[in-house]
Amino acid sequence: MRNLLLLLLILTFAIFDSSVQAAPPNFLIILCDDLGYGDLECYGHPHIKTPNLNQLAKEGIRFTDFYSAAPVCSPARVGLLTGKTPNRLGIYDWIPPGHPMYLKSETPTIASLLGKAGYETAVVGKWHCNGEFNSPNQDQPDDNGFQHWFATQNNAAPRHQNPVNFVKNGTAVGPLEGFSCQLVTDEAIHWLNARKDSEKPFFLHVCFHEPHEPVESPDELVEQYLDVAENRDQAEYFANVANVDKAVGRLMKQLDQLGLNEETLVIFTSDNGPETLNRYRSANRSYGSPGDLRGMKLHIYDGGIRVAGIARWKGTIAENQTSSVPACSLDFLPTFCSLADVKVSDDLVLDGTDISGLLHGEKLTRKQPLFWHYYRAYSVPKVAMRDGDWKIVAHWDGPHLIEAGNSLGRGVNTESQKVIKTAQLVKYELYNLAKDPSETNDLAEKQPKILKRLQDQVVKKYQQVQSECPVWETDKYWQNR
Repeated sequence: MRNLLLLLLILTFAIFDSSVQAAPPNFLIILCDDLGYGDLECYGHPHIKTPNLNQLAKEGIRFTDFYSAAPVCSPARVGLLTGKTPNRLGIYDWIPPGHPMYLKSETPTIASLLGKAGYETAVVGKWHCNGEFNSPNQDQPDDNGFQHWFATQNNAAPRHQNPVNFVKNGTAVGPLEGFSCQLVTDEAIHWLNARKDSEKPFFLHVCFHEPHEPVESPDELVEQYLDVAENRDQAEYFANVANVDKAVGRLMKQLDQLGLNEETLVIFTSDNGPETLNRYRSANRSYGSPGDLRGMKLHIYDGGIRVAGIARWKGTIAENQTSSVPACSLDFLPTFCSLADVKVSDDLVLDGTDISGLLHGEKLTRKQPLFWHYYRAYSVPKVAMRDGDWKIVAHWDGPHLIEAGNSLGRGVNTESQKVIKTAQLVKYELYNLAKDPSETNDLAEKQPKILKRLQDQVVKKYQQVQSECPVWETDKYWQNR
């Protein structure tokens, strides 16, 4: 009898433990806008202080080789949400107000898949996945799976301080007082506290506008950087990143107060690399740093696509880790669905990989190399692929559109879409990123076998994606400009 009781106790504890382990986690993605790879203290910035992000990194994994889905805003955000390289969905560039490009609700997103599985979902901050924002003419955040949204089409306008262009669940909010990242954090905290069913898991997507131009920061933070900055504009930028760090600290404190730290996977990252100083008239405060990487935002070299990546899940992810395993925002959808035990249809073509094993300390086997294509890249190469330590960078026979003195360089239109659909790859560069993260030593001639292998892979992938690229009707949009 005693043995039988002992067996029953063991079985009871085993069942209880299994049910605890099986509970689906919460997911919190914190996404910055134009934050450079080298802009955080824990990524080597010599002046900007980011104690909250330093702590987040100490409590989990700091990725040294983490990538965005694209080197520019809208494609990067669509790639993150869908797990698809954005050209498959026709999001070729940043989306101007009124443009016909948008993320269609027919495409599954993290939010729609998790929402159908019982998750509560919310996005707060910058949306930028459509041109006709808050209009019945295009799908909006709620059509893409977000049950609650507090967002802007693109930047906080007219500036970071006291923006007037936020919309909450379809209703314009009007003028607000404060700085954008703190207002976005206020809404995120309010949503966490006001959830209808706190027993349900959640997916919260926090999208800061900072440090995208027009950069504006609290005076008390700017004053802290005047002694180390070259000028006040640079101090404004340093303070802008510091303000983001304060906002992250508030979010982490709220998770702690709600007792959600061990139930929530938190990921911090950026949509692309840093803006180039004075690239356009109001970019005078764009002092972001790509660290030692080549290129910046809009480049297909790593400075445009490699970004900060920090993952924390207390009690599950081991602390004080630094990982050089390549990972990407395209991996979020398959990873989250795996962790939440949400079935992804076999018919859904994904470019990301489930990295849940990597978060648990296991070796990652990536099913397919990471791939990027940006037709208006400032770098002459327009396509890149990374496989392990190796990265191939491809030129094409289409024009260098940034320098095109005609409508080809304006943005996504009829002519540029023809180029996107027809241009072929013609020249290649090859880099070993483990030995040469700055991409200064082209090994294309010295490593012909590796070059040939990667060339075959990138051409196949490029042609596959190119064949899927949809064509938007853009003539009416441009006629009105």
